[in-house]
Amino acid sequence: MKEISILLVEDNKLNQRLMESSLRRFGFKIEVANNGLEAVEAYQAKPENFDLIIMDIMMPVMDGLEATRQIRIFEQKDKLHVPIIALTANTFNADRERCLSYGMDEYFAKPLNMEKLTGAFKDLGIIE
Repeated sequence: MKEISILLVEDNKLNQRLMESSLRRFGFKIEVANNGLEAVEAYQAKPENFDLIIMDIMMPVMDGLEATRQIRIFEQKDKLHVPIIALTANTFNADRERCLSYGMDEYFAKPLNMEKLTGAFKDLGIIE
């Protein structure tokens, strides 16, 4: 089975460590970006390195919505598409719709439920 590589985009160091350790326990390879700009740069440098992006929404430098928009624009020229899952403390339906309108594939509120997240991985075809 191919190792699944995830770009985790989160500015909060505690959240980074908690999510990274949880995801590694499932056997995923994790690369961390501290903000949206780092995520865009990492993805554009080597899009083939990532099977999935988990994107926080509210971050300094560049938020997750703008990062997603830039990733989707970049992907158009090569007809790429990496699944992007939004993570946010905002739980209103309008927030979900906004994330999806920017090109995100799924949306989860914090704190993250790992069972729901891995269920989304299955729905997105990342794992069987």
